[in-house]
Amino acid sequence: MDGAPYCEETEIKLRYHFKVIYGDEMVDECMKRIQMHINKFGLKPRERIPIQEIWSQEDHILITYADMVQPKRREPVSMLRKQHEFLKKYLKSTISSVHILPFFPSSSDDGFSVVDYRRVDESVGGWDDILELSKDFRLMGDLVMNHISRHSDWFRKYLKKEEPYKDFFIEVEPEVDLSMVTRPRSSALLTPVHTKNGEKFVWSTFSDDQIDVNFANPDVLFEYLDIFFYYLSKGLSVIRLDAVAFIWKEPGTSCIHLEQTHEIVKLMRTLTDCFAPHATIITETNVPHKENISYFGDGDETHMVYLFSLPPLLLHAILTENASYMTEWVKSLNRLPVGCTYFNFASSHDGIGVRPLEGLVPQEEFDKLVDDIKKKGGFVSEKKNPDGSLSPYELNITYFDAFKTPNGDQSLQELRYLCSQTLMLSFKGVPGIYFHNLTASPNNIQGVSITGRYRTINRKKWRYKELDKQLNNPDTTTHRVFNQLKEVIKKRKKHPAFHPFGWQQVYDIDPEVFCLLRWDLDKTEQVLVLANVTGKVKKVDFRANSIPLETGKEYTDILSGKKLIANGKAQLQPFEVIWIAI
Repeated sequence: MDGAPYCEETEIKLRYHFKVIYGDEMVDECMKRIQMHINKFGLKPRERIPIQEIWSQEDHILITYADMVQPKRREPVSMLRKQHEFLKKYLKSTISSVHILPFFPSSSDDGFSVVDYRRVDESVGGWDDILELSKDFRLMGDLVMNHISRHSDWFRKYLKKEEPYKDFFIEVEPEVDLSMVTRPRSSALLTPVHTKNGEKFVWSTFSDDQIDVNFANPDVLFEYLDIFFYYLSKGLSVIRLDAVAFIWKEPGTSCIHLEQTHEIVKLMRTLTDCFAPHATIITETNVPHKENISYFGDGDETHMVYLFSLPPLLLHAILTENASYMTEWVKSLNRLPVGCTYFNFASSHDGIGVRPLEGLVPQEEFDKLVDDIKKKGGFVSEKKNPDGSLSPYELNITYFDAFKTPNGDQSLQELRYLCSQTLMLSFKGVPGIYFHNLTASPNNIQGVSITGRYRTINRKKWRYKELDKQLNNPDTTTHRVFNQLKEVIKKRKKHPAFHPFGWQQVYDIDPEVFCLLRWDLDKTEQVLVLANVTGKVKKVDFRANSIPLETGKEYTDILSGKKLIANGKAQLQPFEVIWIAI
């Protein structure tokens, strides 16, 4: 393409992407349109930066809402500024990055029903606050691609059948057979709306307030590409593609993970590699593991995927005091394409997804886990299956309260919880730590009663003064957990073996002990991770297995500073995790 600001290789890739998505006849038009976006944002090709050099073991991402830490009433400061103040005071030397969950005007779902993608919700601040935050932390933001609020200008103009929005949404006659469509919710798939042309039924995967957009219309794709570049220009360098698996619809199919969906992710990766090589794309696909990692492609799609199987497996292993299923799962993890890794987390702003647990534990243990969460004050969100039946989709509970003990033993609950968090920090990948995991928050039952939404149980908003008081009181769980996790992170940052693009190998030494070996890209350091997932003291004898320990050598635990391995043997306290540099 004459005068194109990119190399021949990029042009070939772009043409192929557009061919797969829209067919041969649309390729030239799409190339002209992408040129317009490049010119609009003044984009120029940049030298490629290996992503292994962008991220290291020193990187930890805090997941938070823009209003998670709030100023006192009538204090003349934005919520984003107040949270920035908190982060600088308590976490500046601990975390490198902040994932601010959707901070745009929204009509529901705590931000994920976006009204306007290009504005910051005035109730939390403005783009200047985002820019200030980006000076101290790498910022991650959401591109909510599958749907937009029914209160958006886009949808209002669709209802009036105004150009170009009249084809921005997906109209389907209610008699069309959509039984094969994969559903993450139990609500109706089609929402009736009144338009200028009469009643229509529009596709709404998640709720009747979140109307799915029509990526079969190129105008929609280019609108989202424009938003993508806009976010990069505003200081966001990590973009999370929310619910991306559902964006392409073909009645008569499952409407999830379709070829065009993957090709759109590849298109965004090609543009990122050429014009924003400092940026990282993360796909959010809460599905079984094999489907989840398909978004790596051949190393040409996303840089990272959420390791969705990890939260429920950690919970299951510690509650049942049996790590064997987690060990088997880690054995099954295939080597990733070069330049790809996991985004690890033990909990998020959503619940604990249990679809990624399918096939990994016996059904009776799955059912028992679900029932156990209900007994601890949690809730269970369900999805609708093709046959019309319902099944668990997500456990709604704070991760801390998921580790409650039958007799209310707070000390034991903390031990089990810290075991889960330290293990999460041990796996290959970049760790993401949800704000309420740092503060060990209990269930926000009052919030659920106010909103009527199960997910509110894990979305408490802190007043700065209240949180500050908790963190400075040694007698609180919040103080103990927060500071313990900071210490673990501090020590993790010093060890290259935990490089997110390094390697890992699991050892099956005992159903009650999880054993993982980590090492960096150049194998300059190895760290052995051992976790006792039981409430009893465990003795471990390494002489009968292939773990590379020297029998006559003493080894010191990185975390406690104590000598814990001697003569090929170790003794682990209940729910203790140790890291041994070998």
